[in-house]
Amino acid sequence: NPRPRYRPDVPAARPPQRAPTVAKAPENTPTRLIYGFHAVSAKLRHAPDSVLEIFLTADRKDARVRKFLAQAESAGVRITQSEGDKLDALVGTRRHQGVVAKVDATRREIKLADVLDSLDENALILVLDGVQDPHNLGACLRVADAAGAHAVVAPKDRAVGLNATAVKVASGAADTVPYITVTNLARALREMQDAGVWVVGAAGEAEKTLYGVDQKVPVAWVLGAEGDGLRRLTRETCDELARIPMHGSVESLNVSVASGICLFEARRQRGS
Repeated sequence: NPRPRYRPDVPAARPPQRAPTVAKAPENTPTRLIYGFHAVSAKLRHAPDSVLEIFLTADRKDARVRKFLAQAESAGVRITQSEGDKLDALVGTRRHQGVVAKVDATRREIKLADVLDSLDENALILVLDGVQDPHNLGACLRVADAAGAHAVVAPKDRAVGLNATAVKVASGAADTVPYITVTNLARALREMQDAGVWVVGAAGEAEKTLYGVDQKVPVAWVLGAEGDGLRRLTRETCDELARIPMHGSVESLNVSVASGICLFEARRQRGS
C-alpha cells in the first residue's frame, strides 16, 4: 500500500498524556514525618522521590499554598486534605503550618570519610558534642548551611536525633548539609586530624580567642552541649581551645549562635 501523504492542514495526533506517578513506599519501608513549608518544600526540591504523601489543611488558600501545591503536583506526590487538629495529633505540635509530609526514612548513610575524600577546598566542619535540644540542632544545621560548612558531625548516643522538630527548624538545611552521626566522637576527631583538619574546641575558659585561630586552613569547630560544654575526652582530643570574647553580662551563648560566630569567622578569614 502507498504511504499516506503528509497533509499540513491536518494536525498530528498528540500522544496521550500520562498522569503523574504517585510515589508509593514498598511494604515495610520505614517512614518518618516532617512538617512546615520550608522543610517539606526543601525535600520536594532535593529528594522528591522520597516524599510519599503530603497532608494539607483545607482552610489555607493563599499564594504560598498555591505555589506549594504546584510544586507537589509537579513532583507527582499525593495530596491528602486533613483537619488541623488531626495534624496536631499526627506530629505532636501545632507548629506544622498546616502541612505534614510522610517521607521515606531509608537513605544512604553518609560517612565522615565520604565528606573528607570529596572536598575540593579547605574543610569547614561543625561538630556538636551532645546537643540535646532539637531546636538547637535544627538551628545549627541552618547556620552550617548559611556558612557553607561541609558537614555537621554528632555522636549517636547522648544527643538528639534528626527528628521532625529539628528538620522543621533547619528550614531545608537538613537536606543540604550532610549530618553525620558517629559512635565514637573522639575517634572521629582523630580521623579528621589524620586528614589534615585542625580541630578547635570552643571553651569559655580558653586563653586564646577565636580571632587568634588560623582558620584559612582546614578547620573543624567543636561545640559542647547546652550547659555542660565539651566532655573531657572531647576537650583533650582537640588541637586547641578558643573562646568567643564576651563583653556583656551574660556568660554564654546559645550553641547555634556560637556556631554561627565561629563558622562565619572562618569565612571572613578565607575572604568569602
